[in-house]
Amino acid sequence: MAFEVLKHSENSVSDISAVSAERSAAADSRAAEAESSAAADSRAAVAESSAASDVSAVLADSRVNSAEKIDETEGFSIREISDDLFDRMRAGNTYKKECIVPREDLRYLVVLHKDKEGNTHRGEMVVHKRIAEDILEIFKKLYDADYPIERMTLPDNYMADDETMMRDNNSSCFNFRFISHTKKISKHGLGMAVDINPLYNPYHKTVKNADGTTEEVTEPATGMDYLDRTRDFDYKINKNDLCCKLFIEKGFEWGGNWSDRKDYQHFELPTAITEKYAEAYTKE
Repeated sequence: MAFEVLKHSENSVSDISAVSAERSAAADSRAAEAESSAAADSRAAVAESSAASDVSAVLADSRVNSAEKIDETEGFSIREISDDLFDRMRAGNTYKKECIVPREDLRYLVVLHKDKEGNTHRGEMVVHKRIAEDILEIFKKLYDADYPIERMTLPDNYMADDETMMRDNNSSCFNFRFISHTKKISKHGLGMAVDINPLYNPYHKTVKNADGTTEEVTEPATGMDYLDRTRDFDYKINKNDLCCKLFIEKGFEWGGNWSDRKDYQHFELPTAITEKYAEAYTKE
């Protein structure tokens, strides 16, 4: 896929705002036409100390009124889902017909990020409003630290196909789906899990088949060469990595710390939080 790239050291803020190529030009114009009235965005925090059984309270907390929060001078913004963006998400299959996460509970992030050569790109990501401010802050710090993220566009550009998107090393968040063979929403389906540089930080698990044989599952399949974490290579995430540290500081869990499987690309909110939302949305 083609990208418009600019050197951070050679461009002013106005240059950065003009970084718009085939994949992001439409998103720029759509976002610019979003509602202009702004109000302070109330962060929808779910208190872990609240009664887990109080589903209605969780859902109400999830829908605190929140308008645009824009910091265009720095190239970072949080926006509500505009009509044009919503159409794009439905056409691209991230907001599927069976999606039960309310549109108003999602946020559209615009951020700047740098690749390994230090080139600046304009990225976009849809997340749940519960994590929007935290994710924006993380990406600001990663950008300021020249942390490399190769690609960040909506999964709709890949028709929401995970394998294709991961092979293209695209970082993303919201992509509605249920956990296999259940009616429980996945954490990506909630917009509460983020994958960073997935090609170089693949998912891996040993699966036992019914006949007693085992099978090695790697996603993306083209990421097998990067399962050896003793090697040094670009875009690699480890526990001492700035990206990993920033997500953990915000209360996320890293899939690279799991013992039953490894998901080096993956950061998610703890299940104690996400299950409340999943239950609330499912029962609504």
